[in-house]
Amino acid sequence: MDKTLAIKTNNLTKVYRSFFGRKKVLALNKLNIEIKVGEIFGLLGPNGSGKTTTMKLLLGLIFPTEGNAFLLGKATNDIKTKSRIGFLPEESCFYRFLNADETLDFYGQLFNIPKKERKVRADSLIKLVGLEFARKRPLRQYSKGMLRRIGIAQALINDPDLIILDEPTSGLDPIGTKETKDIISELKKQGKTVLLCSHLLSDVQDICDRIAILDKGTLQVSGTIDNLLSHKDLVEMQLRNLSDETVEELKSFITERDGEIVSIRHPSNTLENLFLKIVQERRKSTDSVTHSQ
Repeated sequence: MDKTLAIKTNNLTKVYRSFFGRKKVLALNKLNIEIKVGEIFGLLGPNGSGKTTTMKLLLGLIFPTEGNAFLLGKATNDIKTKSRIGFLPEESCFYRFLNADETLDFYGQLFNIPKKERKVRADSLIKLVGLEFARKRPLRQYSKGMLRRIGIAQALINDPDLIILDEPTSGLDPIGTKETKDIISELKKQGKTVLLCSHLLSDVQDICDRIAILDKGTLQVSGTIDNLLSHKDLVEMQLRNLSDETVEELKSFITERDGEIVSIRHPSNTLENLFLKIVQERRKSTDSVTHSQ
């Protein structure tokens, strides 16, 4: 397989059958996708579209009815390749009596990571996902968002080359969501490949290089975010410091040349950016007051 590809599927198909062997559900129909090394790829679709089936097939948890897939140049059943993959399922199952350090140490042992290295990695990952304040608490005391954070750390404990994330921001507040997206973007900078599944389309749009949309087990469209979302017949301009009179002159100039003015409006911020700005400014002012005292 081409070494520039992290994932490649060839007519990947999965049919779930009844007890008597009859065709019950066509969960995935001849999927062909290529995901390049070092990119963030979004796999989208409504419930029942085949996303979870695709991930299970890639991870070797189930077997295809037809076709095949390759991860990091190897077949999905290659044992050595599995040690280079990190996976965050939609619902993580942890031993709730363990704390964060013990949880990451446990998963590190599964990858045969030496004890000293496990400790260093666990400490780094706990800081990365923002759980230092709760690292000694048993996981049964964690909120859903905190469990999601430790799940992300667990998916990275083996320093994987390919990370598969299913709903990574589920249960996180806007700050946690922003921090998680920053972590995913940083993974890309390190040359790692990320396959991301999410129902939060704004998250996908923010960080993914390319996407694929599935529906009823069939690939509907794939490509870069820019190519799929841009309107080729529209041109957007942002201008500053123009008087109302100048704006009217520009409108006349455009209409005289058979151009159509679709809208003229002041650009707006996103609710996420506004929320983060308010909270971060509040925290800075609180910190400055604390330090001055």
